[in-house]
Amino acid sequence: MKTQREKRVVVGVSGASGMPLARQLLQVLHHTPGVETHLVVSPGAERVLREECGCGAEALTGLADRTYDAGDMAAGPSSGSWRHDGMIVCPCSMSSLASIASGAGANLLHRAADVTLKERRPLIIVARETPLNLLHIENMRRLVLAGATIMPFVPAFYALPQTIDDMLLHFCGRLLDQLGIETGMIRRWRDDN
Repeated sequence: MKTQREKRVVVGVSGASGMPLARQLLQVLHHTPGVETHLVVSPGAERVLREECGCGAEALTGLADRTYDAGDMAAGPSSGSWRHDGMIVCPCSMSSLASIASGAGANLLHRAADVTLKERRPLIIVARETPLNLLHIENMRRLVLAGATIMPFVPAFYALPQTIDDMLLHFCGRLLDQLGIETGMIRRWRDDN
């Protein structure tokens, strides 16, 4: 009897504000059966993680099945022949977004996102910036045309969140919906009717 392989998800964490969301996403993936998580943390993300969460990269790497150095351009996620089921960049700085949109992969996170697009796999970008200038919007437009999904962190108040963690969990569920991963942890609009 052949068993179905786990879903393999690549998570890229770039140096933008939003580290509590990245940590929550990795916790959810860590506790979701049938999911194998592959993580790339940029050096900028490590700095922001210290500022926002008071911890080092081990707070994220300890939740992943496999972690890659952002400078390792020969790692599995840099190749289209390395199979995975989608990638989430959370949070995504405007610098990383611009690098991905232009195909100028300066590190493994950028290269893995580029490969995800060229292989027509789901790429979800959690863009973190406000207000947006025209360059940001044009880069997002280019990514959408290339097949990416842009999902800025926008809380769903119909879920009646009581805490920030409630908002983070609901949004993580929405992110994983994009990859067809059901967590059963989000309240859906009008599910009670």
